[in-house]
Amino acid sequence: MDNNPIGEPGSSPSPLIVLGTVNRDHVVFVERHPLPGETLLGHSYETGTGGKGSNQAVAAARAGAPVTFVSAVGDDSAGRDLLEDLKAKGVDISQVATIDNMASGIALISVSRDGENAIIVDPGASARLDPTTVSDTLLRLVTPGTVLLTQLELPLPVVTQGCLAAHRAGARIVLNLSPLQDVPEDLLAACDPLIVNAGEAEALAHASCDSVEEALGVAGALAQRCRSVVVTLGAQGSVVADTNAARHFPARKVKVVDTTGAGDSFAGALAAALVAGATIDAAVERGTDASALTVQHVGAQAPVA
Repeated sequence: MDNNPIGEPGSSPSPLIVLGTVNRDHVVFVERHPLPGETLLGHSYETGTGGKGSNQAVAAARAGAPVTFVSAVGDDSAGRDLLEDLKAKGVDISQVATIDNMASGIALISVSRDGENAIIVDPGASARLDPTTVSDTLLRLVTPGTVLLTQLELPLPVVTQGCLAAHRAGARIVLNLSPLQDVPEDLLAACDPLIVNAGEAEALAHASCDSVEEALGVAGALAQRCRSVVVTLGAQGSVVADTNAARHFPARKVKVVDTTGAGDSFAGALAAALVAGATIDAAVERGTDASALTVQHVGAQAPVA
């Protein structure tokens, strides 16, 4: 199936591993998002490298961390271009498989005048990753203290088996629970932190998360199920909870151009800070700075500050 299987037997350990998807983004800018059955004219179109895993890997690399990316692309021109772009941005792509006779992932994105986006993703080759192969790859790369950052655009068995294997080997698991899915409680219990937005936190905790005050309560409840939790609240900043009291971190006040990738920039910069030895609070501040930079630019991967 693979003409470039994941990894090599002699692969070196990595302090930061990102497990996730990489896509070719197709972005159309519109005045507003269409209603069901409606056709709108866009006013510009761009392509770029995206996918939650790719975005987070680039954000972490730009924050100064050495990043090893575990993913897959198809044996198409898009896959070759994606890998070249990631390598140019400082991401180690040696653990990205190329899947024969498969297309690389794509994302169809509309961005409205107010900067809000709507996204449809087909993960393509990433959906063909095998849980056992991924787990074996991670175990070659993990040492005690490694940070593994991942999301849920990959098949859930890949994420669950890989994270639990890495956790048992001493890795710190950072899970961005997006797109929202039901995950096993033992996976949640390994997260340090679990990163969720307000809607995901609300669904997971079965409690309202419409204000900072409510988010503090929800984060405190979720911290009973994992080692730490970060709830991102968009323009209201974020809330952190662990064994200490829940606390609020305001967002930076900036002009929003495009929110695509803001959460990924947050997660990637946070993981990079953890690798460098930062506390969870300091890591959240780093993530807040990175997401503020991202929303001031078009595309999921903001330029270096």
